[in-house]
Amino acid sequence: MGSTGSIGRQALDIVRQFPDKFKVIGLAAGKNHQQLAAQIKEFLPQIVALKDEGAALDLAQQLNAPKPEVYWGEEGLKILAGHPEAKIVLNALTGLTGLIPTIVALKAGKNVALANKESLVVAGQLITSLVKKTKTLILPVDSEHSAIWQCLAGNPDRAAAKIILTASGGPFRREPDDLSEVTVEMALNHPTWQMGRKVTIDAATLMNKGLEVIEAHFLFGIDYDQIQVVIHPQSIIHSMVEYIDGAVIAQLSVPDMRLPIQYAFSYPQRWPNKLSRVDWFTLKEMTFEPPDIKRFPCLSLAFTAGKTGGTLPAVLNAVNEVAVEAFLSRYLNFSLIPEIVGQVMEAHQVIFKPGLEEIITADHWAREKARALISKFEV
Repeated sequence: MGSTGSIGRQALDIVRQFPDKFKVIGLAAGKNHQQLAAQIKEFLPQIVALKDEGAALDLAQQLNAPKPEVYWGEEGLKILAGHPEAKIVLNALTGLTGLIPTIVALKAGKNVALANKESLVVAGQLITSLVKKTKTLILPVDSEHSAIWQCLAGNPDRAAAKIILTASGGPFRREPDDLSEVTVEMALNHPTWQMGRKVTIDAATLMNKGLEVIEAHFLFGIDYDQIQVVIHPQSIIHSMVEYIDGAVIAQLSVPDMRLPIQYAFSYPQRWPNKLSRVDWFTLKEMTFEPPDIKRFPCLSLAFTAGKTGGTLPAVLNAVNEVAVEAFLSRYLNFSLIPEIVGQVMEAHQVIFKPGLEEIITADHWAREKARALISKFEV
């Protein structure tokens, strides 16, 4: 799910490298039905879905036999997520759209390779409870969470003292001095990773790292006070685990998302591939520094939301989605993204231990509140 996005395309590249190990059962995309049509021709899935009915009907008319079943909207995603022949569901959807498919896949007994961090951010308690009940697995696809997962392997429970999430720092780690000068083009020019537009903006504000903090809390069952964020511009160390005896285990590789995707697909095995390796003789340095919370308040806001819990992480995520979209549409100044998020969080009456309906209600409330605020700030 999300086959035409950055993660989806790289996942299909892994499938190409291991044609004897995979069969693509289903593909889902947003609006890019032309690229989806090319993927259908190559991978011959049984079922496909698009966001909009019109695009889905256009796609169905274009396809030649053998044609897959074509669906659209949330119902299409649910059908894909629970397909009886699928063993692994890769959720590479962006935003809250990914939550219901994650739930459907887990209830259907599927292991979920999760790149949709919002599933855990907004409904972490629900998802982790469902994983225990269904005895399924969440296979982390984010490079940082994949790294932690690998660093924890083979070590006894409760031996980890601290999770250290590394962050590149994004394109504005030191300049410009005034973040109100940031343009869309500047923010989309990430120094290390090639990602989708929304995730790239989140990386520039450090909100992406904040969402990863909440995700790590639920994935690995560790307190927020035991999660530390460290800026590591070279993006060679993808994250670390410090153990109770002071030993630190780190996972290192070149910054290539195909590696954590492949590990999620191959777990618990490791398969040889032709991806680039770290060249220790050309790697000039690895540096580390604390995040500048004053410059990037989104990280602090995410810690606050996570520690508070309840519906506040859902509000954080919803407002951020709206604010980022407004920035990308050139309606909002980059520097106002955390201000909008903070104001809506302060106005929210938190519901603790919410059900799915209450989470969705909080999400809708936050989006309406954010849009009303943004209308006052439009550039």
